Amino acid sequence: MRAIVLSRFGGPEVLELREVPDPSPGPGELLVRVIASGTNPVDAKLRHDGRWAGLAPPVVIGYDASGVVEAVGPGVKGFAPGDEVYYTPEIFGNAVGSYAERNTVAAAIVARKPARLTHAQAAAIPLAGGTAYEAVVRRLQVRPGESLLVQGGAGGVGSFAVQLGKACGARVIATAGKANQATLRALGADVCLDYDRDDVADAIREETGGAGVDAVFSTVGGAPLLSALPLTRPFGRLATILEATGDLTPLYVRNLTLHGVFLAREGARLRELARLVDQGKLEPLVDAVLPLEQVAEAHRRLDSGHGRGKIVLEVGR
Repeated sequence: MRAIVLSRFGGPEVLELREVPDPSPGPGELLVRVIASGTNPVDAKLRHDGRWAGLAPPVVIGYDASGVVEAVGPGVKGFAPGDEVYYTPEIFGNAVGSYAERNTVAAAIVARKPARLTHAQAAAIPLAGGTAYEAVVRRLQVRPGESLLVQGGAGGVGSFAVQLGKACGARVIATAGKANQATLRALGADVCLDYDRDDVADAIREETGGAGVDAVFSTVGGAPLLSALPLTRPFGRLATILEATGDLTPLYVRNLTLHGVFLAREGARLRELARLVDQGKLEPLVDAVLPLEQVAEAHRRLDSGHGRGKIVLEVGR
């Protein structure tokens, strides 16, 4: 089968198109013919140096897939050849990700893809959508009438977080750059802020009558996350998918709760996301669909750090 192999750690140029052996499903596994693979910032981090995740080149990376079941391993129930599925492969110690024409995956972390989406659209959901769902719905437990600040609302994870906040009944305040203000509005954000031009702190104080937002989800971490601490109401909640370094004093002074979110793979979460998609409450934001051979271009865009939605690779048919 064709696959993109990470030949060594480094820049986008280390991703090579090669022929590699077809995998076979083991007990509890599915063999999936991959139609499309999403790309994510973590792909670029692993490409640069994936030793923290137990990767040792040559390996195949890729952590979003949508495709068709070709075979089921011993003990698998609930799936059959021909089923259209989507999932996010494990990261740690996984030598064959979704940048390949075939992929073996534990059936427990797979779900049927949303019926109304193409494979390219479905492949944009599992990792980013699952992360946003874990943060907004499960950790922050956003409720109707609350206010939610999404930092980086136009990116892969943030675009799902804005929509999930609205689906939960919250008033969503979202930040992005100037070029993505229209995207924030299209996603349904109630208040759209340009982090380069607007005084975000003043805008949030005005929006909340000085009380602060009920919940914050940061997809950018670092200084923006720290700046949100005094803008969160006492006993409020925050979640981040990146580092939380610096002066965290406001956490205990204001009785705040901070959640770190690193996605654990789970089929049930994907089934819930598919239900929301098929109900029209959630839509993947796809910036570009590129052929597998252009994976280096996808990674150059990931490296820029200013993406809009997701970049998806066409792997098969």
